[in-house]
Amino acid sequence: MEDTPIPLDKIRNIGVVAHVDAGKTTTTERILFYTGRTHKLGSVDTGTTVTDWMDQERERGITIVSAAITAQWRGHQINLIDTPGHIDFTAEVQRALRVLDGAVVVFDGVNGVEPQSETVWRQANRYNVPRLCFVNKMDRIGADFDAAVETIEQRLGASTACLQIPIGAEGQFEGVVDLLSRQAIRWTDDEGAHREMAPIPERMIDAAEAARSTLIERICETDDELTNLFLEELEPAPQQLFAALRRATIANRLFPVYCGAALRNIGVQPLLDGVVDFLPSPLDRGSVQGVHPGTGETVHLEPDPNHSLAALVFKIANDPYMGHLAYVRVYSGKIGHGAQLYDVSQDARERASRLVRMYANHREDLRLIRAGDIAAIPGLNKVRTGDTLCAREHPVLLESIDFPEPVIRAVVEPRRAEDIDGFHDALAKLAEEDPSINVGIDEETGQTIIAGMGELHLEVLLDRLQREHGIQSRMGEPHVTYKETITVPVERVEGIFEQTMGGKSHFGRVCLELAPGEPGSGLVFENATRPGVIPKEFESAIESGIRGAAQSGPVGGNLLTDIVVRLVGGAAREHESTNLAFHNAASSALRAGVAKGQPVTLEPVFHLEILVPAEYTGTVLNQLSGRRAQIDGVESRSGGVERITGRVPLAEMFGYVTELRSITQGRGLFSMEFDQYAPVT
Repeated sequence: MEDTPIPLDKIRNIGVVAHVDAGKTTTTERILFYTGRTHKLGSVDTGTTVTDWMDQERERGITIVSAAITAQWRGHQINLIDTPGHIDFTAEVQRALRVLDGAVVVFDGVNGVEPQSETVWRQANRYNVPRLCFVNKMDRIGADFDAAVETIEQRLGASTACLQIPIGAEGQFEGVVDLLSRQAIRWTDDEGAHREMAPIPERMIDAAEAARSTLIERICETDDELTNLFLEELEPAPQQLFAALRRATIANRLFPVYCGAALRNIGVQPLLDGVVDFLPSPLDRGSVQGVHPGTGETVHLEPDPNHSLAALVFKIANDPYMGHLAYVRVYSGKIGHGAQLYDVSQDARERASRLVRMYANHREDLRLIRAGDIAAIPGLNKVRTGDTLCAREHPVLLESIDFPEPVIRAVVEPRRAEDIDGFHDALAKLAEEDPSINVGIDEETGQTIIAGMGELHLEVLLDRLQREHGIQSRMGEPHVTYKETITVPVERVEGIFEQTMGGKSHFGRVCLELAPGEPGSGLVFENATRPGVIPKEFESAIESGIRGAAQSGPVGGNLLTDIVVRLVGGAAREHESTNLAFHNAASSALRAGVAKGQPVTLEPVFHLEILVPAEYTGTVLNQLSGRRAQIDGVESRSGGVERITGRVPLAEMFGYVTELRSITQGRGLFSMEFDQYAPVT
């Protein structure tokens, strides 16, 4: 059991994020090996990874759930989360980035920035997470460090600071040149445990000096004192450059770039040095903001274990040995063994009967979880992802976590009738773990509907039902989740409910205005009435009626979205007006308004990227035109490969991967990520 606290300035909470198959899990496994966390190199190909511990992950060779690991490097504690790269599991990345202080973004040395690279980069921007870049797979045919860095700058708009350049490339890749120290680093053993410093090879001196000058110039541009030295043609001292680069990295003004080949055990230790040297500690990230749930006042939470508690639950897992497991990031205060906790989001009391540090699917007991740390608490059965834990006497609410809405759904049922009760319980547990999964019942047929982010997402869900809960199930054909919206503003529409039920009169009148909303904004409700027009106690019933009616649009019974609904008038009668009346009046008004708003059906449209040998480009473009794709561009890449980008409705892409492999003899690759809902063409 851990007792000795690690100083806050020596903690690094980081994530490893990337596009699928960029080598993210392999990089993580090397980090664990070199930090002494494992004594054998894990491999994705042989299914011996630590962080990909689920059977499905090892069989498919992909990460499905984020795994938390704690390791030590140069006297620092690194809390590391390995996240999925596949777009179907993007919710795992989102919730990890919400609680992390820094990230390592892994890029493929051949392909550079790929679609999911852009997605995770945007998510990191949203949470203002400082990043290091690791250009991996420099030993692969077609690897090009300069081209990969160029894609980072052009496609991500990032200002890079290349701390290394590769020695050789493809089959001749053998090490890196450290530009600040002017040394070549090579790895002298098969496991890459020992690095050897040597002078820069003669043939690379000019290139290294040019790259070093660019690096120093970029660092100096971020610091006034160093800018003056640079203009005077004086080189700053190494410690000045390090300090300035650290400040610029934490401020997201520069993104240090490293390179290597994780599978060949080249380049990982300098990356670990970069995590310690340049990514922030909880102290560097400073205070976070919360709000007082009663008054709405802003509360500043310092990363200090002696302050009042504020912790965010960012992940729920159902562990086979420990049951309901809540992963938490403590921002302020501390959680002790046996502590009484208040879940302000659920207005529920909980007790931390046990505290554990997770090591993928293993665990170590703790006495305390202090500010700045990440750990897990078993047995908190009421908490949900995004909840805030605090002390009852000092309530505070942290910003929660928003998850993407599902875009695909399917009917699912157990194969055996006797499994029906356990089937629904198991689905509820899996949906609790993964907030991007929705489980519901079709009101007309009574069938169970599951919704998720893609075909693979639903397949893995069914696989987990069988492996973790022993329930075999079958799934119908997946269907796209459509939505509806209005296309023109609607002036004042009225809904009236006036009935006598059970001997009591019920009356409510509601007047609404509707307007098309921003794409992705959902349904926005605004009360624009003057005080006293409608008693305040009926406002929640009106909003409830509007949101209830929005569950089924007039075109195809789909969810209504991207609409601004304004309450502009109405009337109440003393002793007759009820919540029921205003709920029904609001529902009626919304349905009348939507019918006048020229409603249309919306479908999910995805951004598409395909890599194919040039000789197949024409065939692939013809194929895509038949699937209603809009092509944005075709770009030549190294090795006779062309990159096709565009947008395509999800409904047109079922089974596409098989067709692409067929017409390109297995040489075509494609990836998609959700772009927006757009009117069906």
